[in-house]
This record gives sequence, structure tokens and C-alpha cells, in this order.
Amino acid sequence: MDNNDILIRLRYALEIKNKEMAEIFKLGGVEVSVPEVIQILTKFDEEEDNEDQIKCTHSMLDSFLNGLIIFKRGKQEPKQGQANTPESSIKISEHVNNLLLKKVKIAMALTTEDMLDIFDNAGLTVTKGELGALLRKAGHKNYMECGDKFARNFLKGLAIKYRG
Repeated sequence: MDNNDILIRLRYALEIKNKEMAEIFKLGGVEVSVPEVIQILTKFDEEEDNEDQIKCTHSMLDSFLNGLIIFKRGKQEPKQGQANTPESSIKISEHVNNLLLKKVKIAMALTTEDMLDIFDNAGLTVTKGELGALLRKAGHKNYMECGDKFARNFLKGLAIKYRG
């Protein structure tokens, strides 16, 4: 699942309008206009050289997820001695799905039980231990990489929860 697909599914699940998408990107530190949002939300096809598509990079997705947290929960003032802007959380493409789960959990103020229910709504049974492993920091001994199946089902469950 590529970054454009993640944004398309997340937008659908949370019923975010194009203008709000541009605002969320701006809150995350990336200036994107509404027409550019539409180009980002066009399914990206690498084989087809289409100028109407904008590929969503890892840093753009990270900025969007950070902006989503600010959009949903408000801006948090940095503590004394803390950096003003966080560095990009996506170091390798394998961690994109894990980061998606973590940041959506924060943005939507989801509990572990809420997340388990979301996976259950999508028809995927996830244990607390598995969910904990997915939400751990990369490099931890119990860290588990979140595959596309988990991410797709999480976004599907979000859509069921928030769209009905």
C-alpha cells in the first residue's frame, strides 16, 4: 500500500474534505493547495506518466499525520528544552504502517480497546499483545512490523466506526 492510497483511505474513513486536507497538511508544515490535494488523492500509477498525479512522499505523509493530530487535538506547546518541530518519524518505508497506527491512535484519542474493536469491525482478530507489538518503537525486542493487511483492515475498521 503506497502513501497516496493511505491518504485516500484515511480521508474516506474520517470524512475529511479537500479544504480540510490542505489545512491539515499546513498544520503539519507542508503547504499544499486544494487542487494539489486532489492530485495527491488521485491513485498513483507508476507505469503511467500522468501529470495529474502527485506522489505522496514519506515526509509528506508524516507531516499530514502530525497535522491530523494538531487538527483533532490542538497544538501542544513544546516543553522547556524540547525541540520545536519533531524530526521526520518515517526513516524506512517498512515503518509507515506502524506510524500510521500510532499517529491515528493519538489523533483520534483511541484506547487499546477502541483499536481492538476497529480491527474486529474489519473482520480481523488482533490480540492486545499483537497490538502492543505493532505500537512499539522500532528496535524494541517485541516490535512487530505492521503489514499492509493490518493497515488496510485498520483503515477499513475506521471507516466502519466513523461512517457507519
